[in-house]
Amino acid sequence: MLKGKQKAYLRGLLNTQTAIFQIGKEGLSENLLQQLDDALEARELIKLTVLPSQTEPPERLAAQIAARTGAEVVQIIGRRIGLYRRAQKPRLVLPE
Repeated sequence: MLKGKQKAYLRGLLNTQTAIFQIGKEGLSENLLQQLDDALEARELIKLTVLPSQTEPPERLAAQIAARTGAEVVQIIGRRIGLYRRAQKPRLVLPE
């Protein structure tokens, strides 16, 4: 579970990132979830965009992704989702 200071730090890092995945009308396929899992292991912090063709609200999609990948939702702004999961070999150093 992330603390407030840690989430604030990660939100700051997300501001400079571009979204590396898009969720469209196909929704959350097993292939997409596997790619998200791999990206979280490689990067720890990722940003996704929910396209207007997707009928599910971003909040519900973020909760489903977090539950399936073991990630934590850092932020949801509009149709953008930020996720974090500590890797086996951590790259980011979070504040205490």
